[in-house]
Amino acid sequence: MSKQEKVILVHGLWMHGIVMALMRHRIERCGYHVLSYSYPSMDLSLAENAERLSRFCIEQGAGRLHFVGHSLGGPVILTLLENAAALDIGRIVLAGPPYAGSFAARRFEQLPGGHKALGCSIRQWLDHGRAADYARYEIGVIAGSSNIGLGSLIAPDLPRPNDGVVTVEETRVPGARDHIVLRASHSSMLVSAEVARQLCAFLRTGAFSRGMKEEG
Repeated sequence: MSKQEKVILVHGLWMHGIVMALMRHRIERCGYHVLSYSYPSMDLSLAENAERLSRFCIEQGAGRLHFVGHSLGGPVILTLLENAAALDIGRIVLAGPPYAGSFAARRFEQLPGGHKALGCSIRQWLDHGRAADYARYEIGVIAGSSNIGLGSLIAPDLPRPNDGVVTVEETRVPGARDHIVLRASHSSMLVSAEVARQLCAFLRTGAFSRGMKEEG
């Protein structure tokens, strides 16, 4: 990997870039220069957060940019791609992205105060259409099958397999180059050594490393 190339980490809902510190460390150990991007996941719209991410990318100067997004970070990155002509986009890995909607989020939205608590970005993603195909990009998707998380508590009937928040089917991105299901929950993806290993494999080769850790 050229020294000009960078990996940008984009966190999920209700989070801050600090939650990706261990993942960042593990990806750096694979030889990559890694940056964490933090954004107000509740207060701004999806388009506004994607625009902020675009400006953050431009501030990094010339060079190829790879992306890793967790949860809502996936939709933020995918929204960025809609207006990314000025950027040299490399490989993209999305971990637990609610691409095809979110059964759990819809259920949470029905709770008192749930609509407001979800924030603008995820509601915009759930309520509006998205690009039909991302085949022109090298995108890899990691889904989890350990159904431990807030979504399982809010929605005990959350379709399986799921990661406790997002179902495996909800993570399927049209045109993605690869998709893998790991024994991880939505939150544990952030600290999973196997998830980090698969991230590095895709960033390095454009495909995940098949082995005993895969499920489904």
